[in-house]
Formats: sequence, structure tokens, C-alpha cells
Amino acid sequence: MDLLNEHGPLVLFFGFAIAHALADFPLQGDYLAREKVRAAARSGSTWVIALTAHSLIHAGAVWVVSGLPLLGAVELVLHWAIDWGKGEKRFGAVTDQLLHLACKAGYVLVLLSPIADSWLAS
Repeated sequence: MDLLNEHGPLVLFFGFAIAHALADFPLQGDYLAREKVRAAARSGSTWVIALTAHSLIHAGAVWVVSGLPLLGAVELVLHWAIDWGKGEKRFGAVTDQLLHLACKAGYVLVLLSPIADSWLAS
């Protein structure tokens, strides 16, 4: 929330986008990129672990940028679902990235709304 309060919504979105790029590319690695796709994974359990680990990296990035663990938990679920869809070939890489960035824009909008006051008050 410091980024939002001190620099505004565009800087917060940019922080989310940078964290996303780091988590989706250099921090993912070949192992997670392969094993998070069910059809390419060595086993069903490896697939679940890899997809969850990758999504947890993203959840941590959102938590660090926003300072809100609840937002990190939301990212965990949404990132897992989006990457599952891409892995199942329901859409391609461009749609995948646009959906992830739409989530980040949604987080900024939520944090700008009165809903955020109840999150921050607790």
C-alpha cells in the first residue's frame, strides 16, 4: 500500500507488472515451466506441486508489492487458475499474460475502492 499512497495507482500497477515479469520469467525456470503443464509433467502430483509452487512465487510477489497477505492469497488462486487454463490449451500465451495483467489492474482498482478500507482496518 505504500506505493499506492506515496506514488499513486500507476506506480502500484507498474510494481505489480515488474514483479509479475520477474516471477513469470527468470524465477520460473525450465523445471516449473515444464512440470506446471499437466500433459508435460512427470506425474499428477508433480504437476500440482509445480503449478502451486509457481503460483506461490507470484502470490509472494503480490504480497511484497502490496503489503497485503490477503491479496497474495487471491493471486495464488487466480494465477493457478489462469496457468491451468493455458496449460490445458484453452488459450495461448498472449491471453495468459493479458489475464495476469488484468488481475493486477483489478487489484489496483480494488485498493482504490472503499472495499480496501475494511481490508486495511483489520
